[in-house]
Parts: sequence; C-alpha cells; structure tokens
Amino acid sequence: MTISYNWLSEYLPEVIEPEKLSHILTSIGLEVESLEKYESVKGGLQGLVIGEVLACEQHPNADKLRVTKVNIGVSEPLQIVCGAPNVAAGQKVVVAIVGTTIYPTSGEPLTMKVAKIRGTESHGMLCAEDEIGIGGSHAGIMILPEDVVVGTPASEYFLPYNDFIYEIGLTPNRMDAMSHLGVAKDVCAYLSHHRQEARVKSPFSNSFKVDNTNAPIAVTVKNSAACPRYSGVTISGVTVADSPKWLQHKLIAIGQRPINNIVDITNFILHETGQPLHAFDVAAIANNTVIVKNLAEGTAFTTLDEKERKLSAEDLLICDGNGAPMCLAGVFGGATSGVKASTTTIFLESACFASTAIRKTSVKHGLRTDAATRFEKGVDISNTINVLKRAALLIKEIAGGEISSEIVDIYPTPKEKTEVSLKYHYLKKLSGKNYHVDAVKKILTALGFEVLKEGMDEIRVSVPFSKPDISLQADIVEEILRIDGLDNITIPTSITMSPAVETLGIKEVLKDKIAMYLVGQGFNEIFTNSITNSNYFDNTTLNSTVKMMNNLSADLDVLRPSILETGLECIAYNNNRRNTNLQLFEYGKTYHTSGIGNYREEEHLALYITGNNHEDTWQAKGAVYDFYRAKGIATAVLQLCGLLDVNFTKTDTANSLTINNGKQAIGSLLQVDATKLKSFDIKQVVYFIDFNYETLVKAVEHKKIVYKEVSKFPAVQRDLALIVNTSTTFDMIEAAVQKTKLTKLTNVRLFDVFESDKLGAGKKSMAVNFTFLDEEKTLVDKEVDSMVNKLITTFEAELQAEIRK
Repeated sequence: MTISYNWLSEYLPEVIEPEKLSHILTSIGLEVESLEKYESVKGGLQGLVIGEVLACEQHPNADKLRVTKVNIGVSEPLQIVCGAPNVAAGQKVVVAIVGTTIYPTSGEPLTMKVAKIRGTESHGMLCAEDEIGIGGSHAGIMILPEDVVVGTPASEYFLPYNDFIYEIGLTPNRMDAMSHLGVAKDVCAYLSHHRQEARVKSPFSNSFKVDNTNAPIAVTVKNSAACPRYSGVTISGVTVADSPKWLQHKLIAIGQRPINNIVDITNFILHETGQPLHAFDVAAIANNTVIVKNLAEGTAFTTLDEKERKLSAEDLLICDGNGAPMCLAGVFGGATSGVKASTTTIFLESACFASTAIRKTSVKHGLRTDAATRFEKGVDISNTINVLKRAALLIKEIAGGEISSEIVDIYPTPKEKTEVSLKYHYLKKLSGKNYHVDAVKKILTALGFEVLKEGMDEIRVSVPFSKPDISLQADIVEEILRIDGLDNITIPTSITMSPAVETLGIKEVLKDKIAMYLVGQGFNEIFTNSITNSNYFDNTTLNSTVKMMNNLSADLDVLRPSILETGLECIAYNNNRRNTNLQLFEYGKTYHTSGIGNYREEEHLALYITGNNHEDTWQAKGAVYDFYRAKGIATAVLQLCGLLDVNFTKTDTANSLTINNGKQAIGSLLQVDATKLKSFDIKQVVYFIDFNYETLVKAVEHKKIVYKEVSKFPAVQRDLALIVNTSTTFDMIEAAVQKTKLTKLTNVRLFDVFESDKLGAGKKSMAVNFTFLDEEKTLVDKEVDSMVNKLITTFEAELQAEIRK
C-alpha cells in the first residue's frame, strides 16, 4: 500500500515529522517497508534563483556565444556566458549559480563551477526547461514574466511538489487501512491513547444538495447477493479536462497516472476513502436505466482496454436499459460507457459488491485493478452515500456542473453490525499485559467500535463496518495491542516451560538423514510450487488430475500430478542464468483424483542430476554426470536407509528403470525424454530419480536392525575376468552369484569392463572382485579356491562365460 505523507497529514490534527510518523505506523501494525523522498522535479530546484539580464554582448571569440551580466539580487551582477539564441537584455531568467547541482530531464546531474569558455570566465548558467527538469524544451533559455522579483528562489516561483512516500506492508485482512483516511484513523487512535484525544480531520461536508432532477437514472439490482448495496447520482454540465496540478501531483506521487478530471477524482476518492467509484457517460446508458445483473455464459464484452472477453455466468455486470453490459461490476469498465472528452453528463456509482464474486471475476479475466483489490477484501457498506456526496461536490468544484438527480440508494437488506464480547482475563492471557478498563474503552472507541455493554469482567462492542475481518475476541485483543504499540508488548523476565518428551517419528528423522547425506554429495534442496500448469500434461494424465476451481492465473490451474515438471522449471530457470551444473532434491507431494470427493496425495523424494560433475582443470578433463552417477546415488540413498537388497529392473519406457527393494518397487530412475526437455527449453541431459517416500518409510519401518560385531578375522579377495556376451549386464552376474548360495561371499563388485576384437565378435570382458569372510576363523586358500571354482562353474553354465586367464 502506497501512502503520501503530505496527503495523510491533511487528515491529522497535528504535524508529525515523516520519520516519527513512520515509527508510529510500524508500531501500530502498518509496517513501513520503505520511506522515500518524492520530488516532482528532481533536486527540488534548490540553488536556482530568478535573475535579470542587464547586458548581453557578443562573445569576442565565438559567433554563437553571448557574454551577459545578470542581476540575481546580490551586490555585484554575475558574468555568465550563454549559447542560447534567444537571450537578450531585460529578460527575467532562471539562473544556476556556482555550487548548484541541476538535474536535466535526461542525462546526468551537473554541478556548476566557475568555467572559462573560449577565454571568458562564466559564473553560472542561464537555464532552459530541460536543463532543470521542468520540461522538455531546449529551444532556448526560459523567459519569465516581467513582474517576477529578482532573487526569488526558483523553488518558490515554480512550486515543485515535494513529498515523502511510505510503502506499507499490509496484511491481507487490513482493508480498513487501504486508504489515507483509514491510516489516519489508526494514527489518531494511537495519539489519543498515548497523548490526548485526537480526531481525524474529516473531508466530508454537509453542503451537498440536489440542484435539479433533470437527469434521473433508474436503477434495478437483480442480484442483491452479489450487490448488497448500490448508490448513484447524476451530475450534468461537467467539462472533461485535465485535472488541476494539486490533484495530478497527489496521484503521480503514489504511482497513479492522471487521465482527466472526472476519472482522476474517482481515483483520488479511492485512495482517500478506500471506496471505489465508477463514472458512466449518461449518453451511453440506454433508456436512462442501470441494471445490475448476471449475463449468460459466453456473452462477449469489450472492456476499457479494447479486449473482447467471454463472460462467465458468475460475472456481475452493470448493464443499460437494453441489458447490454457497460461494466464488469467492481472490476473494470467497458470500452463505450466510460467518460470521454465529449462527455457532459455522468452517472456516478458508489456500490458494495460481494468479495467472492469480485475475486472470481478479477482472477478469471486477469484484471487485478485497484477497485477489485478493495472489493475482494471488503469495503465499508455504510459509507457508500458519504463517499458519493464527497465525490459529487469535488466534481462540481473541479469540473463544474450541477447535481441533476436525487441520490439512488438500493439497500434492500441493511447489514447488521457484528457484536463481540471481550473478557478482560482473556485480554491479559493473550497480551501478557494488564490494561485498565478505561484504556481498553478509549482505544476501541477511537477505532470506531461502539460500546454496547460494560461489566466487571468483560466489555461488549459492535464492530464498525470498516473492519469486516473482526469477529472474535482475539481480533479485539489484536486491535488493542496495535494501538498500544506492538513494540510496547511486555517481555517477561522469565519463561516457564515443560520439557517436551515427544520425539520425531521415523518419517521426519529419515528426511533429515537423507537430506544431510545428499547435501554432503553436493545436492541443493529446492521447494517448488504444488500448483502448476495443465499444459505440461497429456489428456490421459489430466483425467485424474485435481483442477483448481479458483486458480490465481492461467498458468497455475492444477495441482501437480507429477513432481518432475516443477523441478524442470527450476532447472530451466537456473540454466537461463548460466548455472548448468545442478544436483537438486525435493520433498514434495503429488495430487490425484478419481472423481469429486475422491482425492489422494502422495509424498515423494525427487532428485535431479544434470550438467558436469566437474569442469576442466589442469589436472584432468571435466566429466558430465551420467546414468551411473544417478544409479549410484539411488542405491546409496536406499542403503543409507538400511535397505541393502537394492536392484533395478527395466520398464517399457526407454531409458527408465524401476528401483526395487527386494521384490518391492520403491521408485524409478529415468533419463528425461528429449521432447519433455525441449518443452522447457533445456538443452542438456537430465536424470530424474523419484522415490515414493511413503513406500520408502514403510520399508524402513519393517526393516529389523541387527547388531553384529566387526569380524576378528581377515577377509579374502579374489578377482575374476569373465568373457561374456556384450548383452550381459552386471545384474545378470549378481543373479548368478545368488544361485551359488555361498554364505561366506560378502561382497561382489564390478571394477572393469574391456571390449576388443581380440576377445571375439560380440564379446566383452567384465572384471569382478569377490570378497570372502568367515566370522569364526581365518579362511585358507583351499576353501577360497573351492568357492571360486563354484562361481566359475555357475558363470559358465548360466552366462556361457569364459574365464580370462
């Protein structure tokens, strides 16, 4: 939320310095994220003065330069060399004296110094518009009216607008502070509590009156649930033109672009009161009738930005007497009904629309306007008439005209105020502070609460319509704490606590254990959005995908059915910033449905490996991450969890394996398809490991931990080089080893693969290391030879292998 210091100060009963006001705002929960000085003219024209050219002569050494004598109100005139073609004696001009810094409309700031120009000293500069930042003209120096007093500071003559701008980090519930008046009310409540009673200087007046009833507009509300209150008035004889400078300055300072006086006033009122307004050209209202209703699904409507939009049956529209849409209620105007230069009569709308209806329309059509932001958080339904009168009087003042109708106010079911009781012991419990009853009453009254009942133990209040988020006594406690000052919350000198006996379950412990291992292996943890883009998935997948009913944007419309795609988004983001060597992991969920009411979510541990293991160095060439790196990490993760019976089986999909713990599938490993990578504009190979985390946890839970002493006896290792068919894999060798049932064989490891025509066509050599160990005695060669011979026999029978001598 952007707040102007000057604007806010107009409603405060006393002058408060910007820094002090910043402290107060943060103290009452309106956290000031930044405070910056605003200048309509950079530098504020400081150091510039009005001067008079007393003499103007040709420069002796330059045809296009003049030597002038300029009076700036000091004892001696200044000699200034000027190259402007329009300089002449007798002119009133803007002078930048030595030491002054000027800020051109374009280019870098320039500080004046005594200079020699073609041999003649110059003590300053006669300025053009663009040289001091107040315009774009560079045709010549500025010539001012003759009656301007010499020596007057330029800042006093031109009166540039200077201000301080606060950026306030509002929490979503604080719609009451989405305006300058709303913030002023909080500041006055703070001043009343900490000093003496302070009241907001109200901009509303009692001078509103109807001039005539020559242009009445009939209003019908057909959907009172979506529009509980609709108010409006007609103003005729207006002149649409540019707004006065004071109004333009106020809007520009908070980031608003001035358009014309009528539209600018509606924007001004929005930021002053928090109530959105909309002005219609009466000439575009058929039959002088306004109808608030919904239209059929798919109805075409062209909005103010000249885009045709297909309406939803849930969209609330402001229509004319023929039923034609003029405005998306509370969101955006239409292309034909808005105020134009030719407009002379307007119908001014001040309404209250249902928050949910506005949010759905705003999100569906991608129109995040200031008005929609206010309506979706809730506006003060009791204030529509006051704001309407304020705006109508301002329009008469600035744009002229007459109020040409009675105020229309359609409010069929007046809203009841929420009532809340606050027990004082609860206030003490939640705040940690003893508040006097009078202090509580004073704070709540200053905030607009009405005291309904007072007792020894509690106070009952009605909540102002400007605070629709308040419904619980905890909300009342928050209001009291805010106005007392969040930095005044009592910090206890001691804390009483009971030691927790609950320990983390295996699920959380395992997460930490795996995460620590992966980080040690060079992985980084990522957290990606569970909401993703449906365009990533085919129709078969989307049939069981959970779709968002009220998605935030067109690109975020489903809950992810797969965790791969959001990880690829992260990789693409990094690749685009030349960060290509990545090892990432994520704990996340996927979501699935088999119909309305039947939903399930699955937890995953996902790993992504792409790029180079290391870059080229003087010691060795760089190497890319490959399939075996991914397979090794997958195996290591499971073994870290105590699952030692790890094996991989091929799937029907190319470059994909199922990861098994024994016979149980526990995850998958794949090289991501090139087509999928292309859709994310990823140009390097990506390996993806996906563990079903719930299955992994269950497997670990069922795994018994058995302690065994480290053997006192030495292990024996033997190597065999097996000449096998090129189609033979290490998995096949391991399967053959399992058939030997050698209990003293503790480890099998492949350490070399060699291929050569000398081995024969279609043959390769696989060198395998075997480790033997007897827990009860030292193995002798005869025993080891016997086991090795059994392995050889098995390999020859199962794999048709030859032993390479």
